Amino acid sequence: MWEAINSAWLELRRFGNQPGSREELTRFLRWVQESSLRFDGSAYRTMLRNDAYWFSRIGVYVERADNTARILDVKYHLLLPAKEHIGGPLDYYQWAGILRSVSALTAYHWVYRESLKPWLVADLLILNDQMPRSLASCYENLVQNLDRISGKYGRQGPAQRQARTVRTRLQNRRMEEIFQSGLHEFIEAFIVDNDSLGQAITRQYLA
Repeated sequence: MWEAINSAWLELRRFGNQPGSREELTRFLRWVQESSLRFDGSAYRTMLRNDAYWFSRIGVYVERADNTARILDVKYHLLLPAKEHIGGPLDYYQWAGILRSVSALTAYHWVYRESLKPWLVADLLILNDQMPRSLASCYENLVQNLDRISGKYGRQGPAQRQARTVRTRLQNRRMEEIFQSGLHEFIEAFIVDNDSLGQAITRQYLA
């Protein structure tokens, strides 16, 4: 893990302050992804399964859930111009870009076996617990790791209860209901709850 961080730091200094072109920016972002995966893979394959590992996983899933929610919210509100037809070519390529950004385009076609539809993309990234970047998957893993920590320290607390509440809410929702009540409003409430869980974990274990 240290070698992965150190080599990434040394290589980062070679990029300079700003990419000189769009192609260089693309290469830089791809390098960031590869360096992050190298560190994450090192942690997953080498760390003892103890409280240090469980806390590291909790950090991964809290951040991953936040990122996925914000990516969806940006697409829903900002990317599609007001005069562009929903379901048109621009809409299609933007949804495909969203799926590519979370390495989920192939998974989408395996699960749904049809062309890209906004409600199905949202279903994959919010409610499908088979998708590692989905909110449901993140909270399934958060509950498991928080329960392991509670077993280690011999007590449950607000963090465990809060994570289970969010997981249950995701398990009981349907995408039709979410779209009817407002995807933005759902995501906005989720981001608040996710941030609140991070604060609860800090107060319970780190304060």
